[in-house]
Amino acid sequence: MQPISLEALVASEGKEVGVSPWRAVTQNMIDQFADATDDHQFIHCDPERAARETPYGGTIAHGFLLLSLLSAMTFETMPPIAGSKMGVNHGFDEIRFKSPVRTGSRIRARFVLASVKVRPSGWVQMAHDVTLEIEGEKTPALTARWLTLTFVEPKEETA
Repeated sequence: MQPISLEALVASEGKEVGVSPWRAVTQNMIDQFADATDDHQFIHCDPERAARETPYGGTIAHGFLLLSLLSAMTFETMPPIAGSKMGVNHGFDEIRFKSPVRTGSRIRARFVLASVKVRPSGWVQMAHDVTLEIEGEKTPALTARWLTLTFVEPKEETA
């Protein structure tokens, strides 16, 4: 993916800047996340019990698993900023888990660049409004405002 100039990034403020490919949420993915986080609640890890005792008909993904997939979806979808050296998460505002994601469902993320501020230090502060869609469902899995910082090497001044 070709890098985007800082000027083009700033011009994209307020616009949808990317839609990720669809991604399947598998039981194996959910189980690995459960192992990594020690969150083995039956609604995520026991398909038979979840089918019997929940309204979902089986297991569902952890909300935090879905949130963590946003990083990969970003890398699949949005070009890097030209001259960027690194990026870091800065936090989230207004995270809402709106609908469960059943095992086997496919999800994708829509990114709207809500704001961008170029700091004199070289850091670019961005806020993206993210909607995580579930294929075939009207209600998204989650919505959030995602805050990130990217360090962009300052341009050399020419005389």
